[in-house]
Amino acid sequence: MASTARLSISLRANVFREGLSLGSFVDARQVLDVGSGSGYLTAAMATMVGETGQAIGIDHVPDLVAWSVENIHRDGKGALLESGQLQLQVADGFGGLAEAAPFDCIHVGAAPVRVPPALKEQLKPGGVLLLPVGPPLDQAFVRITRCG
Repeated sequence: MASTARLSISLRANVFREGLSLGSFVDARQVLDVGSGSGYLTAAMATMVGETGQAIGIDHVPDLVAWSVENIHRDGKGALLESGQLQLQVADGFGGLAEAAPFDCIHVGAAPVRVPPALKEQLKPGGVLLLPVGPPLDQAFVRITRCG
């Protein structure tokens, strides 16, 4: 079970990096991780945006958010939380986080059947939305860039 979790985390991080490989993350300052789970990817995102940026992870499971905060502290990255560079909170992911929008990038770990309109609306012009979309066993990884 632990090796499966490591593989999943590694795969998510690689998919996130590849989805942004065209340079869309270079100037990102406000990013959202929907379905932040363990907090691993959100912490990596916080490091990538730097001290002047902010990475926000949201998950709808309160115990999972509490566990992710513990993970961040256990990994010695508590300063990211204390500075506000990293935030982890309970929220309905497919609704996004309008009060913190607009975002340069939104990453979604869970697969909705259709792209949630709220997430597209919360992107800055030129912002990128990365997510798997579709019914079980027939999903595609999608990269959407907001124009204008």
